[in-house]
Amino acid sequence: MIHMAILDGRSGGPLTIRPFMARMPSMKSKHAHFQEQFPQLAERAREILCASPACHDWDHTQRVLNLARHLARVEGADRIVVEFAAVLHDVGRPDELADQGRTCHAQRGAEIAERLLGEVGIADGAFKTAVSDCVRTHRYRRRHGGKPASVEAEVVFDADKLDSIGAVGIGRAFHFAGRIGARLHNTREAALNSESYSREDSAYREFLVKLQHIRDCMLTREGRRIATLRHEFMVQFFDRICREANGEDVEVEGGSNQ
Repeated sequence: MIHMAILDGRSGGPLTIRPFMARMPSMKSKHAHFQEQFPQLAERAREILCASPACHDWDHTQRVLNLARHLARVEGADRIVVEFAAVLHDVGRPDELADQGRTCHAQRGAEIAERLLGEVGIADGAFKTAVSDCVRTHRYRRRHGGKPASVEAEVVFDADKLDSIGAVGIGRAFHFAGRIGARLHNTREAALNSESYSREDSAYREFLVKLQHIRDCMLTREGRRIATLRHEFMVQFFDRICREANGEDVEVEGGSNQ
């Protein structure tokens, strides 16, 4: 048994910690002695993210952590670096939200990550840099972080992007659209000729301007495999909702529309 914690519980709810049983062999981490600090660090991250909107809250972080663990095993990444970085990757989000995007949450998150690692008793400079580099370079729209330069950073990048596509990604897109008061659905023309945070900033617009391109941005082989499956689901979903919105899915008796 590997005594690594999986943290459950929705934002603001009770937090339980259970042992993580490795299902597949992976590269042994030279940082395994830091795993005892993981539950404390994760709790710090959960507290920071409790006030974040559901698109980037503690639930999102847990999904990214699960995806990152899988990718780390398949890609041979350092398990401990990946897990610490995954749980910290969005700790800069509240600052970015507070000033409406002027702060880059990835850059700010890397700074917070190094501080939190020190606060839980980790002084190893190389380890702190490895984790903070993953956090700094995980953003889709790069501003200050640059491109992921290690397999661990690539794993965290891909895990975060995978949570933005597929069924979960569609759910997140509709959640965001509802939060800003956007329409349930609109036409391709209306979506593409609109601005962010407008009434036309629908889930469909998010698919057209961002989500359909995520598959092509993946950095790991396993990430690309999973992204392809999730991409195909999104294409089918938005094709279906476009047809339903226009009444094109309705067939009358005899198999033809009148």
